[in-house]
Amino acid sequence: MRSFTARPLSPQLAPFVKSFHYHEASFPFALERIMPNGQAHLMVNLGEDEFRCYESARTEQMVRNSGAVLAGPHARSTIIDTREQCWLAAVEFRCGGAARFFSMPMTEVCNRMVSLDDLWGRDGMLLRERLLEAPDPQSKFRVFEELLLQFLEPNSDPAIQYAISALQSGIPPSQIAPSAGLLPRTFQRRFSSQVGMPPKRFARVRRLQRVLGAVRRSDEPIWQVLAADHGYADQAHLVHEFRELADITPSGYKPHSHRRSNHVPISPD
Repeated sequence: MRSFTARPLSPQLAPFVKSFHYHEASFPFALERIMPNGQAHLMVNLGEDEFRCYESARTEQMVRNSGAVLAGPHARSTIIDTREQCWLAAVEFRCGGAARFFSMPMTEVCNRMVSLDDLWGRDGMLLRERLLEAPDPQSKFRVFEELLLQFLEPNSDPAIQYAISALQSGIPPSQIAPSAGLLPRTFQRRFSSQVGMPPKRFARVRRLQRVLGAVRRSDEPIWQVLAADHGYADQAHLVHEFRELADITPSGYKPHSHRRSNHVPISPD
């Protein structure tokens, strides 16, 4: 696998864009479950002009999109096939960051892929071609950077940025609105619009990601201990959250690799 990652060079993009990615790999066809993490990604399939997303582990239940998409923030797991990951360029947005580059509320793309030509018109339509013409990963990242700067809406929302950070650190959602100086309904509306999901759902997704981080650092995870450490009522509560958010049990979390820890291969029946 040939892989490159870089942070944006522009200080204007840094608060909203976590990193740029470029991957070349040889994967046989397989389905993978992508664990939810509350982030959005801009993805371009350089190998073929298509992305496929599956409604379940049955391959006939498929949604097709063009080869350049905004993958909205996911509040539950989704299923992809590995062929579209063989030659890929992507932008990983920070939580809530994608809202600065697209005019619609992020709730409209939550748990969805949307073709970039539907969002950015001709610029979205030509992005894949521009990336294919760029000779190396660094040049491709510059293409991303130039286009993102073109669409960047500079006015950020400090209250929601604070809320995202607080929820990611484990502060209960009920404590956020007063700390941010917002009425509960105003907070709920603004947060959902920018992040793509309600604060409580986001907090649950990010707590699950903290559990997965602890699992990756452990040789043999003790689920009862992990449940207690991360604020679940008991192990059964943790199992319930796995099933609802990721559609698997904790024992079914067997990631592709440490590097691709949000990718869980699905065994054929």
